[in-house]
Amino acid sequence: MKTRAPHYLAGAAIALLLAGCAATSIDDTVAKANRDTQGFTAGKLELSRTEQQRRAREQLAQDLLSKPLAMDDAVQLALANSPAVQALLAQTWADIAAANQSGRIANPLFTFERARLNTELEFDRLLSFGLLDLLTLPQRQATARNQALRARVQLSAAAVEMVSRVRQTWIRAVAARQNFEYAQQVKQAAEASAELAKRMQQVGNFTKLQRARQQVFYADAAAQLASAQQAVTSTREELVRLLGLDDKQTVQLQLPDRLPDLPAQPRAATEVSAAATEERLDVQLARLRLDAAGKAQGLRLLSSLFDTDIGARHDTVFDNGTGQRTSRNGYEIDIRLPLFDWGGAQRASMNAQSLAAANQYEAVIRAASSYLRESYSAYRTAYDLARHYRDEIVPLRKTMAEENVLRYNGMLIGVFELLAETREQIASVMAAINAQQQFWLADAGLSASVIGSPVATGPTSTSSGADAPTH
Repeated sequence: MKTRAPHYLAGAAIALLLAGCAATSIDDTVAKANRDTQGFTAGKLELSRTEQQRRAREQLAQDLLSKPLAMDDAVQLALANSPAVQALLAQTWADIAAANQSGRIANPLFTFERARLNTELEFDRLLSFGLLDLLTLPQRQATARNQALRARVQLSAAAVEMVSRVRQTWIRAVAARQNFEYAQQVKQAAEASAELAKRMQQVGNFTKLQRARQQVFYADAAAQLASAQQAVTSTREELVRLLGLDDKQTVQLQLPDRLPDLPAQPRAATEVSAAATEERLDVQLARLRLDAAGKAQGLRLLSSLFDTDIGARHDTVFDNGTGQRTSRNGYEIDIRLPLFDWGGAQRASMNAQSLAAANQYEAVIRAASSYLRESYSAYRTAYDLARHYRDEIVPLRKTMAEENVLRYNGMLIGVFELLAETREQIASVMAAINAQQQFWLADAGLSASVIGSPVATGPTSTSSGADAPTH
């Protein structure tokens, strides 16, 4: 369809096409993610794009590895040194760039034609663009902003998960070192019992059954020591991977000798319940997905019905016979007719996606409080149990051991009873270490659950020796 049109049609179209949304930058996204996860990243999340930034990261890693690595230092080292963290940030950058691109409309199409008929030479020029793209530009920009927000929330959630994993792995690695040291003591005591039982049988003071009983204690202790050694290796290597250490840095890695002490008081339940539900990361992400589904449904509903292109024409005809030149201006509209596909299946898909997003949002809202209650229950139970071991069981075992030493010195008990008491005391200490480990794991899980990124804090595979036969 061709008709006369004002000359300003093309200029107005170009001006509208140049109107775009303000692009979201990766630097702003990382800065906001740092603010959202201040308790996890301490503002240290950074995408390194220059040689100076990479050298600064390497120097920081070197400084942190020059001393025993505390839990917070391990988190800082992972943020500064791990290539996986940089890959996460780079992927977020790519997602934000893709979101910014989706908020723009396609470049206009310029068509040039040259045709000759007898003495006439005709030049046709057409500048066209998608009218539907232009009309839906505000919706496209809103969708792009939603995608950029989702990328930021997903980055925050990934950072919380990564930091929580580093914390929990650090806890397991340090606890494994402690358990290994006590497993060595158990083995030494059992070895002494087995050797003494062997000598006493040789002189006829022990039966075969009595010696076998002491020997099996030693065999069990040796097996537990091997398991404890493997736990030290596996937890340390897992921590090495999370920290992104190379071979040289792995050799430099030093861990503390023991876990941190229990806090004087546990977190109050009111502190956890006061967490704003709407500010949780999982709730934010579900809400953004619901908004995106609604915006996409309105946008795609229109495009599923018809598609339209509009263009401005300027044609010039030269008559070589008469030397005359004539020009024609106008516009063209191309409409795709929905004869074969009325978009019913596409609209059904969009309705289903919107319904799924709405129900997913409701499910996240309902599950949020449950996650908090479960995490706090695990945290409080682990705290009470660890404190019970620290204040009750371990002191009682120590008192019993001291009394048995006095009884042994007074020749009221024999050496085997004394060694058995030593094994039981060590086993209680190892159980206390395991309880302390479970508390710090639950503490890390609760912190993640409060911000809206639940992390599993199930039983660890680290050998504690608490279940070892001791008598």
